[in-house]
Amino acid sequence: MIAGFAPASYVCADQADRPNIILFMADDLGCETIGAYGGESHATPTLDRMAATGIRFEHCYAQPLCTPSRAKIMTGIYNVRNYVRFGVLDREQTTFVHLLKDAGYATCVVGKWQLGKQDDSAQHFGFDESCLWQNTRGHTNKKGCDSRFENPSVEINGKPKDYRNGEYGPDVVSDYACDFIERNKDKPFLVYYPMILTHCPFVPTPDSDEWDPKSPGSKTYRGDPKHFSDMVTYMDKIVGKLATKLDDLDIRDNTLILFTGDNGTDRVTSTINGKPFAGMKGSMTDGGTRVALIASWPGTIAKGQVSDDIVDFSDFLPTMCEAAGVEVPTKLTIDGKSFLPQLLGKEGTPRDWIYIWYSRGGSAGAKVFARNQRYKLYRTGKFYDVSYDALEKMPLNVEVLGDDEKQTHAMLQKALDKYEDARPAHLMGKKKRK
Repeated sequence: MIAGFAPASYVCADQADRPNIILFMADDLGCETIGAYGGESHATPTLDRMAATGIRFEHCYAQPLCTPSRAKIMTGIYNVRNYVRFGVLDREQTTFVHLLKDAGYATCVVGKWQLGKQDDSAQHFGFDESCLWQNTRGHTNKKGCDSRFENPSVEINGKPKDYRNGEYGPDVVSDYACDFIERNKDKPFLVYYPMILTHCPFVPTPDSDEWDPKSPGSKTYRGDPKHFSDMVTYMDKIVGKLATKLDDLDIRDNTLILFTGDNGTDRVTSTINGKPFAGMKGSMTDGGTRVALIASWPGTIAKGQVSDDIVDFSDFLPTMCEAAGVEVPTKLTIDGKSFLPQLLGKEGTPRDWIYIWYSRGGSAGAKVFARNQRYKLYRTGKFYDVSYDALEKMPLNVEVLGDDEKQTHAMLQKALDKYEDARPAHLMGKKKRK
């Protein structure tokens, strides 16, 4: 845990030298879907190219579900200390957006919100501008049709806007992001893009043969998984769309792009390195928590790096702040640890472990583990070697561990003990919102 933070390895001389930052977070996308990670079922040329010309991390872990991940990445704090319930971010929290805005960054969020239904939610958490789906409104329209993809319903700076002329939701919000970038190209900016893709319903994209511009939206929650591959490729295309905008404006070399996913894939089986891999969104296994982390910053991040250092979502806040030369206030006690040194090809101070506390509703019964790259220890006492047992079917017998395993078990138990009483009293017993 970091009580106070001062940038060390990279500090910008002045505001004019500060990098722009774009953080993409795809919705329901495990790393088995991406070619750079060995994925073979879906075309992801943009992300593959970003990984080849930047760095990818083999061990990045999100929460098993969307809102818990969104709260964690925004605040740099483990869910055990500040998570309220599904669909909500405590309005007293400080976000990475607040810190960058206070340092002079223009700030924008586009995509999927799901962190509070107040019309000023995005602005309250530090964003100058917003173009969001699922802000004050739910995921379906009055006719019961999903409202995120075909002919979408969004909210621009808190004001509802419905599109009914064959528009596609991911195009609408990414167009807004590109416009924001162009309007703010002469000063440092932050774009946070929690993407609408690739969450179900699985429906055709504008590049699909079955695309229907007159569709009112799906009336089924999940849809047909056969469309998932097209959705993955369209997600990748949108990442490329923003990168091309940076190139067109000649600011690509001064922009740090980070790409990740909010949790594992939802009930779709893909092939990775020749083997089938089933997405397990909502699960505490790697199928629910292991996600991609790709970073690109031409001229600053060396090409073709692969890191085995372990990263979790609390680490994004200090990393972006350090890249921007922004100090995290000492009064803000975060759990994250900057991985900027690794982006710059330095050893840094990698984590020995990460900690995950997960409860969808924020109530009792949370699932908890600490882990490193190979071993995982649950609060229940179950201990796994996930490098051989990814589905966690064969817990290790802690009575007959080897010396190295004993040391790892002790380290992870110490991490669990550290947060045993970390849940604030006012958050104990919170019930799931109906």
